[in-house]
Amino acid sequence: MKTLLVVAGPTAVGKTALCVQLAKTLQTDVVSADSRQLYRELNIGTAKPTFEEMEGIRHHFIGSHSITDPVNAGRYERECLALLNELFKETDIVILSGGTGLYINAVCSGLDDIPSVEPALREHLFARLQQEGLGVLQDELRKIDPVYAQSADLQNPIRVTRALEVCLATGQPYSSFRRQQTAERPFRSVMIALERPREELYTRIDARMDAMLAAGLVDEVRSLLPYQHLPALQTVGYQEVFPYLDGQYDYEEMVRLLKRNSRRYAKRQLTWFRNQGNYNWVSPNDEEEVLRYMMQFDI
Repeated sequence: MKTLLVVAGPTAVGKTALCVQLAKTLQTDVVSADSRQLYRELNIGTAKPTFEEMEGIRHHFIGSHSITDPVNAGRYERECLALLNELFKETDIVILSGGTGLYINAVCSGLDDIPSVEPALREHLFARLQQEGLGVLQDELRKIDPVYAQSADLQNPIRVTRALEVCLATGQPYSSFRRQQTAERPFRSVMIALERPREELYTRIDARMDAMLAAGLVDEVRSLLPYQHLPALQTVGYQEVFPYLDGQYDYEEMVRLLKRNSRRYAKRQLTWFRNQGNYNWVSPNDEEEVLRYMMQFDI
């Protein structure tokens, strides 16, 4: 049976290195499930794997799209399933790896049947986000849909505004549209999640941010100033640098916010994957444990 090996985990945990080794062992490709690394203009701030780090293993959805042609979970689902259909003609196992839980769920289980919303309402909420701040919208969502607010990543402005617009447009909680049944797929999904001791992970995140800054993160963000309003740039690693370039705070404060928000992002990712309940947790240094776990599925 065709098998999708999912290797998920928070930022900086070590997904790339493990997946490259697994891909060599299994003689297969790696498909990225990272909602930011697929944009070709975002390199340093997304910790996009380099050609050297890929070690000759084919990676898909790395720098494959432009920030001016945004990808959402629905589009990713369609394009990834089409890609997997082609890859499974060549091999019985493909690796799907990333930290965007919604993209992974879309591929493995299917997306919720969320109603479409008038663009004017979306624009209105985005304007409110800019004027009133994320906290106001978070409080509103908690009142309208406490069920979704309890499990959602409320630090993600796109998720908050998306849920609010559906609530306001339909008069029903966003959570009421969440998928109850798993979509059928022509492959099985074997779910692995990577973890390290929390302090070790945070140390790696801080060190990665120092490396990003040394590699030219500020210059990369400066080159993206004309596009800072685009959804792809409403994310950790970029949103902290734009205000610095605008003179709102100094370099030291920017660095502090970059590291703090990256650690908080990793914590939210870990919470998401743990709440799914279907992942087998392993160390990113233990390729053998992953392979032993796969053997249970007669792969």
